Amino acid sequence: MKIRFKGLFVATLLSTFLLFHGCGGSGGTASSGGGYGYGDGPPPKDIDVSGLPDAVPRHEPITLAGNKSPYTVLGKTYQVMPSSKGFRQRGLASWYGNKFHGRHTSNGEVYSMYEMTAAHKTLPIPCYVKVTNLENGRSVIVRVNDRGPFHGDRIIDLSYAAAKKLGYSDQGTAKVEVAVIDPADYQNNTVSSPQLASDPAMLPVAGAKTVGRASKAYLQVGAFNNQLAASDLSQRLAGITEYPVVVRQQSSSQPLFKVLVGPVTDHLKLFDLKAMLGQIDNISPFVVYD
Repeated sequence: MKIRFKGLFVATLLSTFLLFHGCGGSGGTASSGGGYGYGDGPPPKDIDVSGLPDAVPRHEPITLAGNKSPYTVLGKTYQVMPSSKGFRQRGLASWYGNKFHGRHTSNGEVYSMYEMTAAHKTLPIPCYVKVTNLENGRSVIVRVNDRGPFHGDRIIDLSYAAAKKLGYSDQGTAKVEVAVIDPADYQNNTVSSPQLASDPAMLPVAGAKTVGRASKAYLQVGAFNNQLAASDLSQRLAGITEYPVVVRQQSSSQPLFKVLVGPVTDHLKLFDLKAMLGQIDNISPFVVYD
């Protein structure tokens, strides 16, 4: 069972609610044979995650939010580890997807099934782990920002995108190894490596022409003759994405109000944002440049 909470929570109340509603069933928490179950599932449209970058480990302070310790879920008490250093674990990984997309994670962030994140029962939040699928050898790096999974013998719950990159989104669960990454060690080991996204403004985006360093990439999500309609859409999207949502008037003689999200300087994050917004009804975002 999966639990979503922000800051402190009343464990007994939530546990009872989740128990009888099946809430928090994650990508691999179906009661038999894997699968996502409990009403959870993948996005309505299949996405290509081959170009989606891993999370990049960086030093972040341990927050109070998400690290209440001890805490109790479904009658079982968990103690958050004081440090993640040197942690390594093997077991079953599951995933969670559209049922929790847009909801708050344990530390108050907004969960996106397109981001490289994970939930763990006892690791301090936030931290970074390398997850290796022991069945096919694939690895990803994810950022732990949530609690769970609380069903069966699962040890970690990955976002849908991370599970798909590891090759087990269809089967629901996989045997994995979880190894904590020290951000300082990671930066030292990669500082001399070539960084493909070090100059994202010079990289092609979704088949578009390569643009100059001064160009800014946006996603256009709507165009209206009515300013109020454009404003309504911008306010709707402002609560979904961390990027600015702006309304621009194209012409004063023949008003056309365009709703833009951005700018987004990293072309891989632009891909992630485009995929996320594309799941919203009546929105078909496309890339434009300023």
